[in-house]
Amino acid sequence: MAQQQAFEPVYVVDGARTPFLKAKNGPGPFSAADLAVQAGRALLARQPFAPEDLDEVVLGCASPSPDEVNIGRVAALRLGCGNKVTGWTVMRNCASGMQALDSAMANIQSGRSELVLAGGVDALSRAPLLYNDAMVLWFAGMMQMKTLGQKAGHFLKLRPSVLLNPVIGLMKGLTDPVVGLLMGQTAENLAWRFGISREEMDAFSVRSHQRVMAGRAKQAFGEIVPLVGNDGTVYAEDDGVRVDASMDGMKKLKPFFDKKYGRVTPANSSQITDGGAWLLLASESAVKRWKLEPLGRIVDAQWAGLDPSQMGLGPVHAVTPILQRHGLGLNDVDLMEINEAFAAQVLGCLKAWEDDAYCREELGLPGALGSLDQDKLNVDGGAVAQGHPVGASGARIVLHLLHALKARGGKRGVASICIGGGQGGAMLVETC
Repeated sequence: MAQQQAFEPVYVVDGARTPFLKAKNGPGPFSAADLAVQAGRALLARQPFAPEDLDEVVLGCASPSPDEVNIGRVAALRLGCGNKVTGWTVMRNCASGMQALDSAMANIQSGRSELVLAGGVDALSRAPLLYNDAMVLWFAGMMQMKTLGQKAGHFLKLRPSVLLNPVIGLMKGLTDPVVGLLMGQTAENLAWRFGISREEMDAFSVRSHQRVMAGRAKQAFGEIVPLVGNDGTVYAEDDGVRVDASMDGMKKLKPFFDKKYGRVTPANSSQITDGGAWLLLASESAVKRWKLEPLGRIVDAQWAGLDPSQMGLGPVHAVTPILQRHGLGLNDVDLMEINEAFAAQVLGCLKAWEDDAYCREELGLPGALGSLDQDKLNVDGGAVAQGHPVGASGARIVLHLLHALKARGGKRGVASICIGGGQGGAMLVETC
């Protein structure tokens, strides 16, 4: 396998995201394009250039609706970028937003673009209900009926058990088609492999909520711009955060993915969420041309593959090569963000780095990489509390990492995410 080389930095000029809204028994108030446009308008309005000055718009989305298939172009046009600014969409499951950043960087580094709006979005509450195969075949048969009598006879063949058994699109999307496991079942695999207890998962989850609340108290989420609904309702904050999160509360929820033996519950998993995030990326010449003051730079990126049934360990496989390329240990970075798809998944990553056998056999290292100082990890909480709009999360963690580094006077950090299908993505960033 070819060794990926470090590349020239690309500047992160600015960024913004929507509040993340938890799915609540039906479609949320905003489509994915609505989310992208509201965050994008706020971001572009404070720039010294016009939307038409962008070279392109790249948007990650894992579950676009049928009327927003190339949602990157839809967002670009609705943001007033004009007909000449191209817009396109990328999809790498949970890392779609990070893939958008990587794709934009590649174009900047090749000289094809200088100023790019890139990010990710998903409105998972609007994932569709689908007809099952039996129902589709029934409709196909009905289309072949010529007379009213034939159609009436065909209609009498319809059984409620077929009609009332739709396919939940989101469940299909969160099931790996190769190994046949829901993402939560892969988290159960890691809990079993590394001996992660239910108590450890719940404690990690409580801490995630508490860190978000502490972050709010010190105004750590300046990247969030409010959403305004058609009825005038203002959504100002991530609404899935539990102010009252506690171990006693966590204990009340039962395992969902393995009801008999499992440890992974809805409370120690990320929430089904709607949200979007954007970053403005620029070349050095664009920074000088527009007299921009960047937040920081993306210094390096890495993608990695692994067994889909162990997909939660993707960050281990993506972060490690970046650290090696730059001669860094785990604790040589000031902060690290690992997207919290599941508490078990993040804890599994930490335990994998501490495991001699795993590091030797899976990473080709001489032994364990070490123990990450958890005071550097997800310092303002993560997706267990804030939610995980799949297409947006990879962009969110990069953006927030830069803000968190700035707030603490830090210089260097790594953002990483696990990806359904057995992959991992990571980016090394530095503040300016």
